[in-house]
Amino acid sequence: MFKSLNLGVAAVALAVSGAVSAGPLGIGSTATPEMIAGWDIDIRPDGTGLPAGEGSVAEGEGLYEAKCASCHGLFGEGAGRWPVLAGGEGTLDTAHPEKTVGSYWPYASTLWDYIHRAMPYPAPQSLTDDEVYSISAYVLYLNDIVDDDFVANKETFAQVKMPNEPNFYIDDRPDVKNERCFKNCADPKSFKIVTTINGVTPTGHFKEDSGVAANHYQGNPSDANGGAAAPQKVAMSDAATAGKAVYDKACQACHNMGVAGAPKVGDVAGWTDRIKQGMATLNDHAINGYQGANGVMPAKGGNMSLSDDEVKNAVAYMVESSQ
Repeated sequence: MFKSLNLGVAAVALAVSGAVSAGPLGIGSTATPEMIAGWDIDIRPDGTGLPAGEGSVAEGEGLYEAKCASCHGLFGEGAGRWPVLAGGEGTLDTAHPEKTVGSYWPYASTLWDYIHRAMPYPAPQSLTDDEVYSISAYVLYLNDIVDDDFVANKETFAQVKMPNEPNFYIDDRPDVKNERCFKNCADPKSFKIVTTINGVTPTGHFKEDSGVAANHYQGNPSDANGGAAAPQKVAMSDAATAGKAVYDKACQACHNMGVAGAPKVGDVAGWTDRIKQGMATLNDHAINGYQGANGVMPAKGGNMSLSDDEVKNAVAYMVESSQ
């Protein structure tokens, strides 16, 4: 982990020095100050590089719900395989660490930089500086790092200290600095791409085809599994299909991130013993509530407007998604 980047300093030096000669081959052109400024957008750990502007937690809430919640969940709990942004305190030294903005990130500047540079996913760098400040402030608030009246600007944002900052340090091991070596290199023509990683980024809620197109594998989708037959998707029951909408509306806030011991949907190990109890027991716990060594389940998840059948359908969805 580096404490600072020197790219910004180099870029400023180029801009101040004036003309930058074309390369020895006579190609390229002089980088103008405007061109350099377009690339020089990094924010350093001490806040250097933060622009003018400001945004509050209150303003960030609406922006977050409009531009971020579809992937990261209403409360930063993450949707599907998208990153979880909030929670995870005290988990980094456990068997199942939850790396979030609050539990893991070393600097608040990293949050501002990444949102500004890469978010929202379908339209990176479309946010104004004020919007980035507002969303950053709200994400910090979700992690209990700032209060609800916090207003982020160049001065206040640079003063934010992240809980996990003391655990980052400059790696000074002697083997981390390698010298460039171009001897005895393999011939790139001898490389053969056997397969590629499929489905790392979930995009189903952005476009119809959320996976890699079949023609990526020359019309042979089985190549994505190392030559093995592609796994067959198991069709859900009618109850589980109907229960997905109930889950998205009333259950995912807890079951996406394991709040109060709630088993996460898709966590086979976490559901195995529960499923063995039988659907009747699971439905009873979901409808009437449950408190035990593994956590607490309020009756109907705290949403008493749900009918018993709706709760049963949501349970069916969670069970069939976690086997």
